[in-house]
Amino acid sequence: MIIKTIEAKKVNLELLHPVVVAIGSIHSCETVVVKVETEEGIVGYGEGIGVTFVTGETVDTILSAVGVLKNELIGLDPFAIDHIHSVMDRTLIHNASAKAAIDIALYDIMGKHAKMPLYRLLGGIADQMETDLTVMIGTPEEMTEEALQIVGRGFHHIKIKAGLHSEEDVEAVRRIREAVGPHIHLKIDANQGWSAGDSIRIIQKMAELGVEAVEQPVPAWDIDGLAYIRSKSPIPIMADESCFSPQDAAKLVKKDAVDIINIKLMKCGGLYRALQINTIAETNGVRCMLGCMMESRISISAGAALVASRPNFIYGDLDSFFYFKESPEIRGGFTCTGPRLKLSEEYGLGIKVDF
Repeated sequence: MIIKTIEAKKVNLELLHPVVVAIGSIHSCETVVVKVETEEGIVGYGEGIGVTFVTGETVDTILSAVGVLKNELIGLDPFAIDHIHSVMDRTLIHNASAKAAIDIALYDIMGKHAKMPLYRLLGGIADQMETDLTVMIGTPEEMTEEALQIVGRGFHHIKIKAGLHSEEDVEAVRRIREAVGPHIHLKIDANQGWSAGDSIRIIQKMAELGVEAVEQPVPAWDIDGLAYIRSKSPIPIMADESCFSPQDAAKLVKKDAVDIINIKLMKCGGLYRALQINTIAETNGVRCMLGCMMESRISISAGAALVASRPNFIYGDLDSFFYFKESPEIRGGFTCTGPRLKLSEEYGLGIKVDF
C-alpha cells in the first residue's frame, strides 16, 4: 500500500459567538481538511487548523505546508508513520497543524484498512469519553451565568478561562463555585496571563474555592517559573503552551514543573506525536489532558479516540465543536449526549466529508 494523492481545501466553520481568552480572541474560523488516498482507493481525512497566537499558523500557511509535504510523501507507505513524521520534520520545521492533518488522515486510512474503529486501532476498549465545557472570559456575572447553563446541560467538568485581570479571575471563580455547588469539577486556564509571583497568591485563593487544576499560569518559555509555582501550589499545575513536542515534555518532567500536560493534536503534529508525549508523561508520573484548538468533528473524533484508548488521560477538553453550527460538509465520528462523546464503530474515524 502506498499514498497516491494528497489534497487539501478550506472549510468555513461558523461560530455561534466569539471566543475570548487571555492571549487573543477568535471571531471567525476556517479549517483545512486534508484528503489522502492510497493506490488501493482507501481514503483518509484529516484536519489542520492554526491559531496564530498559539501555533503561528493560518489556513493559508497550512495549505502551503501541505502542498510542500505532499511532494515528499506520495509513494510512501501510510502505515510507516514514524518514517513519515521523520520525512515531514526534515522537510519543514514547525507547521504542526499541517503535519497533524496528514497524520490524522493516515490513521483514518490505517483504521479502514484494518477494519477497526480508531479507538480500537489505538489499543482501546472504551468507546466513549467525557469532555468538559469552557467558560470564556467575560464579566464575573456573565461567566457565572454561562457556568450555570453548562451545568444545566449535564456537564460535570467546567474549564474557566482567566488571565486578564487577576482579581476578576478570583471573583468569577468564587461566584461560579457558589452558583454550581461543591460537586462540579472546576479547572482554571490562565493562558500565560499571570506572573510567577502573582500565580502563588491567586492559586492559594483558587484552592480555597475547590479548583482542582491550574493550566499555564505563566508565559510558555518560563519553565523555571512553572517549577517554582508547582513547588508552592496546593493544587496540580498543568502545562499547555509550554509543551508542543515530546522534547518539551521531557524538559517539563525533568524540571518537575508540572503535574499534568495538556496535549493538543494541532500543537504537536497529530496522534503519533501525542502518543509519544503521553508515554513520556506517564513513565514520569505525569497525567495528561487532551485539549483542542477550534477543530471540527474530524480532529475531535481523533482526539476522543486517543483519550478513550489511554488511561493516563484524566481529562478531555474536546469542546470546540460546541461553538460551531453543525457543518453539512463534515458528519459523523461520534454522537454526543451532554458531556459524553460516543465514538463511531465505523472503521477509522467514522467521518463522512463532502470533499
